[in-house]
Amino acid sequence: MQLNIYKDYHDLSDHTADEIISLVKNKPNALLCLATGDSPRLAYKLMVEKAIHDKVDFSKCTFIGLDEWVGLPPANEGTCSYFLHTIIFNPLKIAASQIHLFDALSSDLKKECATMNKVIIDKGGIDLMIVGVGMNGHVGFNEPGVPESYNAHVIDLDEITQSVGQKYFSGPVTIQQGITLGLNQFLHARKAIMMASGFKKAPVMQKAIEQEININMPASIIRKHPNGVVMIDEEAASQLKTAGAAHQ
Repeated sequence: MQLNIYKDYHDLSDHTADEIISLVKNKPNALLCLATGDSPRLAYKLMVEKAIHDKVDFSKCTFIGLDEWVGLPPANEGTCSYFLHTIIFNPLKIAASQIHLFDALSSDLKKECATMNKVIIDKGGIDLMIVGVGMNGHVGFNEPGVPESYNAHVIDLDEITQSVGQKYFSGPVTIQQGITLGLNQFLHARKAIMMASGFKKAPVMQKAIEQEININMPASIIRKHPNGVVMIDEEAASQLKTAGAAHQ
């Protein structure tokens, strides 16, 4: 695992955007798994700006979803699908054939998981996975205690996740379950980037980076990844004891 610490959220986001652009330039048919949420939002906006300015060709890429709230329609502005279409797919004119997201309204969610697992295998594996970190240390919707051997699965969401998740919606919603890629797929991505920013994430990142690797702190699994990079800003790194040499 590599630890990169950046001055602020914008600097962190700019470097993350460059990681995506660089990959697509080097491997035009890359399979990308991009998390949603506040942590990567600016990175994706900057990536889109750079891609349009530099005429980077995304037409051969495949995009897969990391996770989704079960039971909500994709038109709901708080869903991962809505986020990805609004921030990335529509501005870059990504074709529907390039996009594979979880159908959270499916009557057969196990089949949805199997389909996503097959897409990853058929495409030769995930080239880049970008994830955030939940306030309880979750990665995707891999909540504390989930085995690292899991591939795509449906999960009951922790109360913390249900509570924090309300911020993405215009009004109260019931979000009791999630559908998500598993930690096994995270560990087998050719490159994994874990983003975090702000003082509120500092205690979580200290546990993930400096305490015992444990499934009760899923984010700590990044330290097992052969090509894992933790990219955080100075605020998120503020409780680390070993941060000095990692500044960018």
